[in-house]
Amino acid sequence: MIVQIILLITGFGILIIGADWLVDGGSALARKYKISELAIGLTIIAFGTSTPELVVNLFAASQSHADIVFGNIIGSNIFNLFAILGIAGIITPLIVQASTVWKEIPISMFATVLIFFLCKSFSSEAGSLSGTDGLILITFFVLFLYYVSRQLKTDSTSLEVKGKEMSVLKIWTYIIAGLALLIAGGRLVVVNSVQIASELGISQKIIGLTIVAIGTSLPELATSVVAAFKRNNDIAVGNIIGSNVFNIFLILGVSSIIRPLNYNTNFNSDIYLLGAGTLFLFVAMFSGMKKKLDRWEAVLFLLTYIGYTIYLIYKE
Repeated sequence: MIVQIILLITGFGILIIGADWLVDGGSALARKYKISELAIGLTIIAFGTSTPELVVNLFAASQSHADIVFGNIIGSNIFNLFAILGIAGIITPLIVQASTVWKEIPISMFATVLIFFLCKSFSSEAGSLSGTDGLILITFFVLFLYYVSRQLKTDSTSLEVKGKEMSVLKIWTYIIAGLALLIAGGRLVVVNSVQIASELGISQKIIGLTIVAIGTSLPELATSVVAAFKRNNDIAVGNIIGSNVFNIFLILGVSSIIRPLNYNTNFNSDIYLLGAGTLFLFVAMFSGMKKKLDRWEAVLFLLTYIGYTIYLIYKE
């Protein structure tokens, strides 16, 4: 187990370096082409940091580990929302664009509600996510990309983008190398965390909601925390909202197309928490003069996640 612990720590280090490069490259890309940081966070960075979830779910779906598939996505989104935004918001109050409050956050909420009703009501078989449901999710993913592409045209010059001046070659070197390190680091963390957890006799549902979910969300954690320290608020928030949308629309969609997934109703309470947290984030943005997540609200998010994790452990 000592070897697994060493590899786990190594994975964390690789993730931090990868996140730093990705944020620098993404910010430089936005600055060079006058693209808003929010659009970069919602697309390139969100997709890149969601790659570990995609890889894990493709493998889990092909092996019919439905609890891992749902646990990874639902758990990752809960971790993204409560833990990562909580930590980033404690580092610096997260002031975001109005479009995030009125459009992106509601889209994330819609994705959460949609997956619940697809699993419960609209599937060809009750309590499952079918290939048809997967096509529905992919369709909404394409519509989301279309929406972001429209945002690029309407909001591309709406804010001053912070970041390093770089050549095109250096920008893409940073982005690609950063993504590669994030994937490699994320895999090291996930594989070794699961090995350690398996020796302790933890169930697939709990592994999916905690170890695997947290492990595959470490790129989002590292990226948003680094972005918060650099005061790139739109990347910090856009990364989380974009990743949550990607996780449901794209990754669950692809996973269910590979193989229909039986839905464990024990996940209902976790989806309720995710929906309630997303709604609270929407409301929290109106608590002050500016559209932002204040530190006390961020602390509340983080404490909620800690309480949720303790609940899962004792419930098991």
